[in-house]
Amino acid sequence: MLNVDGNQVHLVDKGIGPPVLFLHGNPDTSDVWSGLIEHIQSEHRCLAPDLPGYGRSIAAQNFNCSLEHLARFVDGLVLQAGLTEPLHLVVHDIGGQFGLAWAVKWPEKVRSLTIFNTAFSPDYPWTTLHKIWRTPLIGELAQRLTSRRAFTREMKKGASRLTTAQIDQIYDRITPAMKKMALRFFRASELSHFQGWDTQLRDLASRIPSQVLWSDDDPYIAPAFADRFGAQVVRRYPGYGHWLALEATDLVGRELKAFLARTRS
Repeated sequence: MLNVDGNQVHLVDKGIGPPVLFLHGNPDTSDVWSGLIEHIQSEHRCLAPDLPGYGRSIAAQNFNCSLEHLARFVDGLVLQAGLTEPLHLVVHDIGGQFGLAWAVKWPEKVRSLTIFNTAFSPDYPWTTLHKIWRTPLIGELAQRLTSRRAFTREMKKGASRLTTAQIDQIYDRITPAMKKMALRFFRASELSHFQGWDTQLRDLASRIPSQVLWSDDDPYIAPAFADRFGAQVVRRYPGYGHWLALEATDLVGRELKAFLARTRS
């Protein structure tokens, strides 16, 4: 466990070489990256935390979900992990809000960007599910009524190629603390807050190696948002849902490995 600004953070740390930081989304943990880590750990040091309140990490009681604070949390994590050289950043879902905010604030610490489906734009429309979570009492009730069967149904809606075993693993990692943090995070997130951050990100993505690996059949984030990051390369994967790293692990694992190799040459 690392102590990062009062957060007790579980960190997966494998491999040797240039560092790669993986930041997961909701309702995941660092486990979502295990397949991709296997592809590159022979040539890279791979670091993947459970974000505060998720999985085995414990969030500080007063954890602040503003973009400014999310960026500071990631920087604290980088320092506590002993990373002194620029790193490759890989993000998905709310991990994008943590990681991309950090990249905007500390661009000199970022060697490359790999962005899976995530929202980092003031133009993003909340989905019905997000609106439920953002509503006091209704969000808590929805969480309480979500059985394993209902959770599986929603996950299959988001990514039909996920196996029951993969969904069960995610469900089994969900804790009361994670449910509370998810509601806190989405209720603190205002789309207007991305104004300005998104333009700074586009500027950064134009100056360093950057790629978007985007699954076009994601019901939560429209395909058009793949082009909003200003990345130098956008690769689209029709027929895959929100969890591309789990649905097409070998496919995107090879893509990530090749991309990182190109940044070294």
